Amino acid sequence: MLGLYSLSRLLTVFLLSLAAMALASCASSNYDETADWKPEKLYAEAKDHLSSKLYEKAIALYEKLEGRAAGSILSQQAQIEKAYAQYKSGDAIMAVSTLDRFIKVNPASPALDYAFYLKGVANFNDDLGFLSSLTNQDLSERDQKAAKESFDAFRELLNRFPKSKYAQDARLRMLYVVNVLAQSEVNVARYYYKKGAYIAAINRAQAALNEFRGVPAIHEALLIIRDAYGHLGLSQLKEDTQRIIASTFPQAADKPLDAFIKPRRWWQIW
Repeated sequence: MLGLYSLSRLLTVFLLSLAAMALASCASSNYDETADWKPEKLYAEAKDHLSSKLYEKAIALYEKLEGRAAGSILSQQAQIEKAYAQYKSGDAIMAVSTLDRFIKVNPASPALDYAFYLKGVANFNDDLGFLSSLTNQDLSERDQKAAKESFDAFRELLNRFPKSKYAQDARLRMLYVVNVLAQSEVNVARYYYKKGAYIAAINRAQAALNEFRGVPAIHEALLIIRDAYGHLGLSQLKEDTQRIIASTFPQAADKPLDAFIKPRRWWQIW
C-alpha cells in the first residue's frame, strides 16, 4: 500500500509541475517587453522598423503608441506613419481605413495634406504585377472604384491645400487617373465595336467624349466612332468625325484603330 501511495504522490507532483510549466509558458508568451517603454522609445523603435522595411513590427508598435499617447501629437504621428507602413506592406484597404479615421479625428492636423495625399497614393496603383505582361492588361481594364477614390483624395488635397508640397505630384497622378477612367469607358466602346454592336459602341465612346476632355483616350474614342459609322454605312458622319480627328490630333489623323497604343504609365502621361 505504501508503494502505491508514494507512486500516487509522485504522479500528483508531476502533474502539478506540468501545470506550473504550462502557466509559466503562458505568462512568458504574454510578456510585453515594451510595457515600461516611454512613448518616445516606442516611437523610435517603430521608426527603426519602418526604415528597415519591417512593416508588421512597425505597425504593432505604432498601435501601442496610439493607445499610450492618445490625444498627443506623437499619437497623431504614429497613426499617420502606421498608415504608411500598412500601405507599404501591401494592405491598402487598412491604410485607407487608418487615414479616414485620422482625417476625421484630426481635422486641424498639420499633416492633414499628407493624409489626403497618402490616401490617394494608397488607392493609386499602376503596377499590375508580372501577369500583366502575359495578359496585356492595363489599369483601365480593372475595377475603377479605387481609381475614382484616388482621384477624389487628390482633388480634396488640391482644393484644401493648393500650396502643399504634395500638390504637384497629386496633379500628375490626377491626370493619369482621369485618362485611366476615360480609357475604361473607351474599352467598353471597343468591346461593343469588336462584337459588331456599332450603335452601342458609338454611344459609349460618345459618353467618354462628353465626360472627359484633353486626355489621350479621346483619340481612340473618336476612331471608334469614325469606324463604327463606316460599318453602318453612314459616310457623311464618318467624314465629319474624321475632320474632328484631323483638327484635334493632326499628327496622328490617319492612325488606324487597330494600331492604337494603350495609355502610358502615370509619369509618362503625354
